[in-house]
Amino acid sequence: MPYKLNIFRKILILLVLLLIPILALYSFTNRITNNVVQDQIQSSNLNQLSFFLHQLDSNIERLAMSPVILGSDPYIREFIDRSGAPDYDMLREQSRIIEKLSLQSVAGGWVNELTIVVPKDKKVLSSSIFVNGTDNWPWNGPVHRKWTYDGQNANENGGSFIREISEPVRAEYLNQARVLYHVRFSAQNIIQLLDVYKQDKRSDPFLFNSQSGTIVNSSSVPAITAAIRERLAGMSLPVSGQVHLELEKQQYLISFVKSEQLGWYLADYVPVEKILSPITMSRHLFYVSIGLLLGMSILASFLLYRNVQIPIVKMIQNVQKMKRGDLSARIEYKAKNEFDFLIQRFNEMAQQIQVLIEDVYAERIRSREATLKQLQSQIHPHFLYNSLFFIINSAEMEDKESVVAMAQNLAEFYRYTTRVENQMVRLREEVDLVGHYLNIQTLRIHRLKYEISVPETMMEERIPRLILQPLVENAIVHGIERSLDGNRITITGEQDADFNRLIVEDNGGGLSDEELEKLHKQLQASMSDEIGCGTWNVHHRLYYQFGAGSGLTFNRGASGGMRAVLTWRRKV
Repeated sequence: MPYKLNIFRKILILLVLLLIPILALYSFTNRITNNVVQDQIQSSNLNQLSFFLHQLDSNIERLAMSPVILGSDPYIREFIDRSGAPDYDMLREQSRIIEKLSLQSVAGGWVNELTIVVPKDKKVLSSSIFVNGTDNWPWNGPVHRKWTYDGQNANENGGSFIREISEPVRAEYLNQARVLYHVRFSAQNIIQLLDVYKQDKRSDPFLFNSQSGTIVNSSSVPAITAAIRERLAGMSLPVSGQVHLELEKQQYLISFVKSEQLGWYLADYVPVEKILSPITMSRHLFYVSIGLLLGMSILASFLLYRNVQIPIVKMIQNVQKMKRGDLSARIEYKAKNEFDFLIQRFNEMAQQIQVLIEDVYAERIRSREATLKQLQSQIHPHFLYNSLFFIINSAEMEDKESVVAMAQNLAEFYRYTTRVENQMVRLREEVDLVGHYLNIQTLRIHRLKYEISVPETMMEERIPRLILQPLVENAIVHGIERSLDGNRITITGEQDADFNRLIVEDNGGGLSDEELEKLHKQLQASMSDEIGCGTWNVHHRLYYQFGAGSGLTFNRGASGGMRAVLTWRRKV
């Protein structure tokens, strides 16, 4: 019972420790969220303002193309070219052109005026009835090549914008031009768009220019708009951006974007308190949630203790009994919930383990022994055939030294490999075997050279039998023989405080990074024909014998060939 009370106390302490970091984390995340949400809202406001200005510029750009279209019209070109000719019906053509101007003006969508001025004949043709035939046109005025704001026109509500194109284009003043194409639109068009934008976004947008003035929406707050314009006009503003200004003891976020067509700035403002209102609401909801979470956590901890912890304690106690070797341990407890199923299955499992443990353990030992001895059946017969054929050929050529050398090394090689009584040998014996094997191969492959450098302190280390020879064989078969430039194998020994290492490296063709990765995956999988029984056995025999950290790895050598590393833990 004290053990159970101790667990319940730990649950309560854990609950408190969980709530404290949650509160601390909230204070941090709330500050981060505040900044992130504010940045997102600010970015959204600026993006919406930019999109609105893009629509505004698109409409203005369409109007700006009207003079170009007029200049390409064949009837207008004919009117200009034949103006003053005696056989030309001037009045009829003027009427036709005025009709064209009126139709194109109406098609523009915005309220606008299109006018053609011929300075030589003092003629003015316009889509507006208030302009046609007037004599008060500024004949000596400049040509307005860019959009220019005319705030003095009494006929326009809020002023208007004009733009002109002359022929020739180099004309600076009207009296220097052959013809002038004039387009004008009322600022009331912009005011209507600002009203629509304000209705959708609940904001107060306006257009301003440091020299020309301000165009506001119909329901604008004049005092705030004027104060913001005055503050912004005194700044060096980029093409787009946002600034914070304090007006009447209240913080405002002002977003602004410069129009490519007009050169004016479109600005909008919103109180910062309005931006942060969702965060304030979420903070209040969080505190309420924390209170509810605390009460529910206490209730949940009690239910967890009664319905989960007690059955788990019973299961742990019986598992510990089985760990100590008492396979007769059974759980005598009725949980009256899902744990009844687990307890029943645990008792069945314990009974099955008690019956099968000896058989399973014995089978595992037999499997490991079979794995350790399997390598000795992998000495390919063709290696013996090749060696015998070499002896026959050398004997026929009366090369006595090669016959003797091959026979001696072959005898030593097979005398060692056919012994099965002892599976653990000294490293010195493995190195001697590899020396005989390499001597045999150098007799067959004359270009082959090898070097063995193993510290004397490693020579007495115990390793599984036939652990090194398969790697040397792979280096020759897959490295040296497959590469015309491959001719060297080096075997190097290394030691540190925990591990021994034998490195077999060749200067053959090597493998690509993808092939190396595939080779390492095959080492960890079940044995297959793709990797070869010998290489797989080398890796797993080392792992079974010496544990974690031991085994076989492959990588690319310094000379470009394959580098195989045997690693096994040192015996203390």
